[in-house]
Amino acid sequence: MASVHIEAKVGEIAETVLLPGDPLRAKHVADTMLEDVICYNRVRNMLGYTGYYKGKRVSIQGAGMGMGSTSIYVNELIQTYGVKNLIRVGTCGAIQEHLQLGEVILAMSASGDSGANTAYFGVMHYAATADFELLFKAYNIAKELGIETHQGSIFSTNTFYDDNPNRWDKWEKQGILGVEMESQILFTLASRLNARALTILTVSDNIKTGAFSGHAEREKSYVDMMRIALELA
Repeated sequence: MASVHIEAKVGEIAETVLLPGDPLRAKHVADTMLEDVICYNRVRNMLGYTGYYKGKRVSIQGAGMGMGSTSIYVNELIQTYGVKNLIRVGTCGAIQEHLQLGEVILAMSASGDSGANTAYFGVMHYAATADFELLFKAYNIAKELGIETHQGSIFSTNTFYDDNPNRWDKWEKQGILGVEMESQILFTLASRLNARALTILTVSDNIKTGAFSGHAEREKSYVDMMRIALELA
């Protein structure tokens, strides 16, 4: 039985799913890093694949941009397909000057401005955090692979564009490493639905220094975070 936005049959999706925002990144990873791959989803061109990495079954599912899109796929993956581990693999804008393009962040927690969390918790504020076991394993895997990582908090926003040039100053002072658009709702829903979640990010631009990379690099070049995520899977 398929869900509303995923046409896979139950059993076609692995217990561990990587969640890039870009479905073309899902295709690239499936084509270049997985074996015996099947494409289980083409609905709305939000591509999803299941294959094997070093003999272990893993899926990779595009989830779109923003917390609204991400929440749809997280809900359906967990509630319809029984997914246990969700690992976001994406990009972020750094708001600490020392972070360089291509460096990897393991997100411990996600602050944010999600209206979805407001709907769940009202005036109270939920601390959306990653699963510790996944985080700890990812950290150790990265060390074994010789990949330097930065551990810390990130910020998930619903608005990509903003008129306030000093928007991120308060968050920089608070030690937030980078900004993206999905992890707060991912962590919230995983905890709510008894699954485990982690976010692994590659720095694609630095908001403070103005450094940035192009869309082709974002789609294909960030191998380090994929290696960590696949080894973790």
